[in-house]
Amino acid sequence: MIDGSVTVGPNAVVGMAREKYPKFSVEARDAWDTIGFGGFWRLVAANKGHALHELYGSISKRGYLNACQKYCPSLELDDLQPHPAGIRAQIVRNNGAIVHDFLLKQTGRMLHVCNAPSPAATSALPIGAMIAEKIMRPGPSFSS
Repeated sequence: MIDGSVTVGPNAVVGMAREKYPKFSVEARDAWDTIGFGGFWRLVAANKGHALHELYGSISKRGYLNACQKYCPSLELDDLQPHPAGIRAQIVRNNGAIVHDFLLKQTGRMLHVCNAPSPAATSALPIGAMIAEKIMRPGPSFSS
């Protein structure tokens, strides 16, 4: 980091609350929307091993340390300190496929960024320029 500190991560765990960041946050309606969506279960089924690994690393500090030591063997348990969570909205299709790229929907008057797979990329100048160009270009609705 710019202050000289080092962070490890992130790990990926399904959030059960759209706008709550603390660990184990649950909002009943948000959780129901997730567990009631067939695409979620197809995604989990296709990625069982990875999903369990990520969940274990989120729940077990020792488990997360073991994963981190693959990249930095000198890390010790006391080196791992809590860090604020981030939320990455991710589109999952009905068939369980993840949308890995930007998904833009445009009408005559609006451009919606429906999927931004990398939070860092959303602040990249070339991406901003591409979005500005699409807004300025008249034309029919499109998806990309």
